[in-house]
Amino acid sequence: MKSIQSRLLIMLMIFIILPYFLSVFFIYTYTKNSVEQHELENSRDQLQKNAEELEQYFDGMIDFPYILYRDPDLFRIFNNGFEDSIYFSPKTMEKSLETFYLMRNEIRQIRFYIDKNKESFTLYNAMISTRRHQPDFLEQSPIKELYASDLNYLIEPPRPLINYNNAAIVPKSDKTMVMTFHHRITDVLSKRFLGIITIDIDLGGYARICNNLVQGDASSVLLIDSQDRVLYANKRSLIGKPLPEGEKQRLYGNRSRQDDDILLSKELSGSLNGWKLIKITSSQSLYEDVRKTAYTNILVGIGVGLLGLLMIGIISNRITRPIARLSSKVRSIEGGNMNVPFDDAREDEIGHLESHMKDMMNRINSHIDREYKLEIENRKNQFRALKSQINPHFLFNALQSIGAVALRSNAPKVYQLLTSLSKMMRYSLQADQWVRIRDEADYTKAYLSLQTERFGKDVSYSVEMDESILDMTIPSMILQPLAENFFKHTYEEGYSSAHLSITGKKHEEYLYFTVENDGPGLTAVELQTLRNHIYTPPYEGTYSHEHIGLKNIRDRLLLRYGQSAEMKVDSINGKGFSVSMKIPIEVSPIS
Repeated sequence: MKSIQSRLLIMLMIFIILPYFLSVFFIYTYTKNSVEQHELENSRDQLQKNAEELEQYFDGMIDFPYILYRDPDLFRIFNNGFEDSIYFSPKTMEKSLETFYLMRNEIRQIRFYIDKNKESFTLYNAMISTRRHQPDFLEQSPIKELYASDLNYLIEPPRPLINYNNAAIVPKSDKTMVMTFHHRITDVLSKRFLGIITIDIDLGGYARICNNLVQGDASSVLLIDSQDRVLYANKRSLIGKPLPEGEKQRLYGNRSRQDDDILLSKELSGSLNGWKLIKITSSQSLYEDVRKTAYTNILVGIGVGLLGLLMIGIISNRITRPIARLSSKVRSIEGGNMNVPFDDAREDEIGHLESHMKDMMNRINSHIDREYKLEIENRKNQFRALKSQINPHFLFNALQSIGAVALRSNAPKVYQLLTSLSKMMRYSLQADQWVRIRDEADYTKAYLSLQTERFGKDVSYSVEMDESILDMTIPSMILQPLAENFFKHTYEEGYSSAHLSITGKKHEEYLYFTVENDGPGLTAVELQTLRNHIYTPPYEGTYSHEHIGLKNIRDRLLLRYGQSAEMKVDSINGKGFSVSMKIPIEVSPIS
């Protein structure tokens, strides 16, 4: 028999102590270099990709106003003015302006200046303001700068949304940060100046592009223009302001020795020439996880090594890995898994243990299987016992004979009653079978009809079933015994004014049946005694002939559905009596 102790001694020396320290050293060195290289390459690729996306985005915004050259109606207004244009149509004009406004989601406000009439108007939320005469419009900054230059557009850094000349319906609460584009509109052929279009956009569009570079709190992003004004930063306090002096020094190479941040910059081209997209990553945060892992591994390794060398003899004599696996199998058995595989091929102590446990579990499983079959047979016997309580075959044949005599004696009413009773007897043959709710309700109504003949037409009852459940199936004879219980404890005891109500409905995945009456109620003691009797588990406790119908119904529901079914009895405010049942629809009944 091989010894676990000898194998453990060799394993501890070869596979734990020496490889551990070597692996910590190599992993730390390799991981640090890999993280640095990967981060730098990934950041450069992201920076390049986001720079291209920003250029495309701003090119789209810069070229966007030139769409109006394709709109003849709108362009004629710029060319001829409002009053002098023979093509001016307010409705057409309004439709063109709204279409122009709604073409870009990020547009917050548009201002149109028509140089022909020295007038301006604005659009806000697709609403057009009235025109205002502004002869000094071109003197406003930065309109003056754009007008005096050869540029076709000018971009202002972000600022809060303003109400241009109080001409637009802009609520005071709207303080959205916007970037402003001023576009010169000229006649293409004559190069004549026609007006200015000013577009305010929110920062969401290009902010999403910039934020793709941000990874948690360990990095930040800046977008600055050629004048070192911050057009976007994930620190919102910097947006729209000049680049701080400290950031400017780091950007242009004057970095302090304590500054360990990794700064990557990409200069944009095209219409954004001179702009810079900057990503700043903290090297301290970048390597923090690597350092923590390495330090933790070193400390743990030292501890493991010292304890391993000191206690190697003790550990070899205690519970080891094979015992741990055996313990795991035992826990699995405790959790209910009775088919745990055991390895009895080992030649050591664990092998003998697993072999004995395997034999023990086989005997236990065999015993459980035998007990389960006995329980199934017991349930079948109990069902047969319940069914034998009502066996109407002989009554059915006798009633047929009596009915024939009634017809020969010219008593059709008697024959009608006997026919109803015969139908009930035939239905009762389906005890412990599945029936439609429609048939169960008809059977109960037939019983109530017979009781009406017995006690007179003062019998008051109602049977109401939702149409949606009539073709669903339930165990037979769970409603009529409750109706019979009503007559037993009301009319047969002298309470002739009680009313019986039977209802059935569906809610979610359950059927709900309620049978209640306003006859004599039960005291609290009587109600508790009744509950103790009928809530006793099936075939347990002392057998009693009292309330056998209620208990049989509950026992049958539990046997067929398990704990998914419920049956409750109650007294309605000390008067009357109520039985409610909850039966699952989808759950397959216990066979």
